Amino acid sequence: MVPGGARIVVLVMMLAGMNCLSSVIYADDATNALLPVIPMGQGESCVKDTDFMRRNHMELLKHQRDETTLRGVREEQYSLKECLNCHAVYGPDATAVTVADPMHFCRSCHDYAAVSIDCFQCHASRPETD
Repeated sequence: MVPGGARIVVLVMMLAGMNCLSSVIYADDATNALLPVIPMGQGESCVKDTDFMRRNHMELLKHQRDETTLRGVREEQYSLKECLNCHAVYGPDATAVTVADPMHFCRSCHDYAAVSIDCFQCHASRPETD
């Protein structure tokens, strides 16, 4: 038998878990697979194919960061600015949402995987011009 205080802790943890799941949108109602909903980019094609980007985007961003900060090379192909220009998500007021909004492109997967996004502590989280 579980002591009274422990029951409350377990109940609070269960409610918190249910609250987290309520924010996940079903990607496919037929299978009820709980997957993040990933907004489509606005360009004709990405710099690499979708599967590659899902697995390796962080390595590309880190490589670009090192090339820019350590070597002064500023190529736009893998720049965070170009990612934001293509993958901006617009809110009801027709302006691009910031990373504070759960609709932000980066947050869809990062929230799902419980991975923090630290890029936007220094960088803007939406395009410079809408």
